[in-house]
Amino acid sequence: MRYAMLFTIILIAFSCKRQTDSTIETKRDTITIDSKTLSDTNTVSLVKRLPQKKYSNKRFREVTVTKSDTNQFQITGIGQIFEASFGWVIEDGHNELQEGHEMTDAGAPEWGNFNFTVSVDKARENSTLMIILYETSAMDGSRQYELPIPLK
Repeated sequence: MRYAMLFTIILIAFSCKRQTDSTIETKRDTITIDSKTLSDTNTVSLVKRLPQKKYSNKRFREVTVTKSDTNQFQITGIGQIFEASFGWVIEDGHNELQEGHEMTDAGAPEWGNFNFTVSVDKARENSTLMIILYETSAMDGSRQYELPIPLK
């Protein structure tokens, strides 16, 4: 009985004519997409990524991560970083898989933009990848103002 009812609902849903416009509302914006555009797989993947979570701390603001390919991530945001240079490390909870350094387009006390892409493969299939952005201490080289962000 349950399966027959589910099948009937699915059949009715697919037999009904779709509306010509679909509206997706986020907290700040409304996006209208016509049904022709909605069938485009690139548009659908873009819609699935909205809204993006933004991460912040004392040195980094409005940091977003966009998965651009299976193992590729684009990280964007702004930072108030001494001499505009900051570091990052990708870990899986047990091991550091990659590390690197990036630059903002302005050094502290200004807030500078950054945008970079990383490619990383999981060492273990069920692990959760995290990228940690940080400023390096001018006094002792230690990490400070770490901002951990999950890579999903």
